[in-house]
Amino acid sequence: MQDLRAMTLEQTCEFAEAQGWPKFRGEQIWRWIHAHGARTFDEMTNLGAATKARLAEVATIGCLTVAEVQTSKDGTRKLRLLTRDGASIETVLIPSGHKTTQCISSQVGCAVDCQFCATAKLGLKRNLDAGEIVDQVYLARKLLAETEPDRQLTNLVYMGMGEPLHNYDNLVTSLRILTHDKGAGLSARRITVSTSGLVPKLEKLGGETVRPNLAVSLNAPNDAIRDEIMPINRKWNISKLLAALKAYPLEQRRRITFEYVLLAGVNDSLADAAQLAKLLRGIKCKVNIIPYNPHPEAPYARPSAAAVDAFQNECKKLGMSTYLRIPRGDDIDAACGQLANRANGSPLVPLRVRKGPPPAPNVE
Repeated sequence: MQDLRAMTLEQTCEFAEAQGWPKFRGEQIWRWIHAHGARTFDEMTNLGAATKARLAEVATIGCLTVAEVQTSKDGTRKLRLLTRDGASIETVLIPSGHKTTQCISSQVGCAVDCQFCATAKLGLKRNLDAGEIVDQVYLARKLLAETEPDRQLTNLVYMGMGEPLHNYDNLVTSLRILTHDKGAGLSARRITVSTSGLVPKLEKLGGETVRPNLAVSLNAPNDAIRDEIMPINRKWNISKLLAALKAYPLEQRRRITFEYVLLAGVNDSLADAAQLAKLLRGIKCKVNIIPYNPHPEAPYARPSAAAVDAFQNECKKLGMSTYLRIPRGDDIDAACGQLANRANGSPLVPLRVRKGPPPAPNVE
């Protein structure tokens, strides 16, 4: 059976015509799912009984279910969601003034194996399909409507579980669905896709008609450090990554965001800051400094507040546009790098704790 939630408007219209219906019927169905949030065919009140019966025979609306909602002392909420095959993923809602940012997942687990990230220790189970990606957004909107009707979802970041560019086709389909003006109608300017640096897919993303903001998880000022903490660097090193980013077609007033997780004694010295400034010179960018969020599966520590301030001040002195990302939701394992499907402090899926240097991940 075809999952209508995972289909673009064009695909849904083609589906309708294949059933012998007029093209506008496909648009009706699509708008019910993506504009009105319908989760069953019975909710589609302007469709006849025969049409609904046929839909039930040949199609489905893929739905995630909410297994758990945790609320942080700072107002951040983490939703643990179950897929139809019983897999568990997480998405996070982060309020900030009148804005609300949702951090969504693109995979069950992750194959990239960044050493400071809890998700990496789950390994990769599978990709999420486009319907599973967009339904995270619809469930978040539903939760806000029920609990905080005056608060709207304003920003979307693909920074949850998984490497978005490793799930390229479903990523792009989800972007087309979420930004369509007959559906959710989100602005591409308020959507950010984060990547650890899959160079061939970066080049491909630059050619898409829907281009989100781009964030790159850099986390090191040189290959020696990045090789150690991000094995993907052994396949596409910093030089290859920066070459792809310099060629990436940025729209006016857009900048590439470099994410830099500060690990005490690893990449947080003033010399590291100086090397980072030299590395990024000439690139239209900003740097998000992220103090490491601890979890039991990694041996690192968060730098002291003084060390964080010193690093950021050095970056500013050297001309970099830098922002400090204050940890949000770290008391419920919802902060950057902490998503690991935990319930009551314990992971639902056993985490891998690797001894010795990790191999370069096999990602395309």
